[in-house]
Amino acid sequence: MVEISDLVVAYGQIRAVDGLDFCAEAGHITAILGPNGAGKSSTIEVACNLRAPDSGSVRLFGLSPSAAAVRPRMGVMLQTGGLYPTARPLEWLEYLARLYPQHDEPSSLLEAVGIDPGTRTQTRRLSGGEQQRVKLAAALLGRPDLLFLDEPTAGLDALARRNLLELLKQRRSTGAAIVLTTHMLPDVEDLADSITVISKGRVAMRGSLAELTGTRNALSFGGPAGLDCQGLAVSLPAEYTVRETQPGKYVVAGTPTPEIMARITAWSAAHGVMVSDLGIGDRTLEELLIDTSTADAP
Repeated sequence: MVEISDLVVAYGQIRAVDGLDFCAEAGHITAILGPNGAGKSSTIEVACNLRAPDSGSVRLFGLSPSAAAVRPRMGVMLQTGGLYPTARPLEWLEYLARLYPQHDEPSSLLEAVGIDPGTRTQTRRLSGGEQQRVKLAAALLGRPDLLFLDEPTAGLDALARRNLLELLKQRRSTGAAIVLTTHMLPDVEDLADSITVISKGRVAMRGSLAELTGTRNALSFGGPAGLDCQGLAVSLPAEYTVRETQPGKYVVAGTPTPEIMARITAWSAAHGVMVSDLGIGDRTLEELLIDTSTADAP
């Protein structure tokens, strides 16, 4: 659905995007993550035909983003903009519906995102979370095969967020490709089939959540600094090793199983150690992104 090759976007002498490669598949939710200034928004703006690249190739459905055949098949929700301030939600969606050859029923779509179609409140007077819902409804209106979402759950309460995530999962199940940029890491953990981490305008790493966080071959936990790693390792099968990766953070290398988790907690209880955050993987998604941000810092 999306193929980006060697993309460059420059602002004067600064390359915000510097030779980036990226792809998104049908029926998948692909998250683009990275610190502020990494080039995420510039990449999305080029893909949505809101900005021209300085060089590189961008193809949507095998076509240029500017091709007339692309727009009816694409939905876009940006973090800012996308609403007519004095229109009421239903008025706005009914207007947009006339621009599409096929579309969902506006009032039903507003109900699906938690907005009363009968509200007389202008969009500019809606709360931030309500505006987010209307923008998402507008992005979904044309039954897009490709959906770009920038911080879609910002400002939403817990119930609205859960409902929105379920709605996106439903769209994925119909075969839509969804490209998500966000700093809300729980959204990524709940939704993403694949993750691309951008650093300094280039792809720093990509893969599934399990591949990036090492959930297939490690466990981790927190505790007092300076624990007896060798003593814990002796209580585990021979193929497992234990190391303190930073003060108070421990990684057990080996296949995660319920038995191994039980042995870790049994050893901790026997030695009077209170562990925290015992889980699968050698690092969290948050830790991975902090490492990337640290590498980006001057």
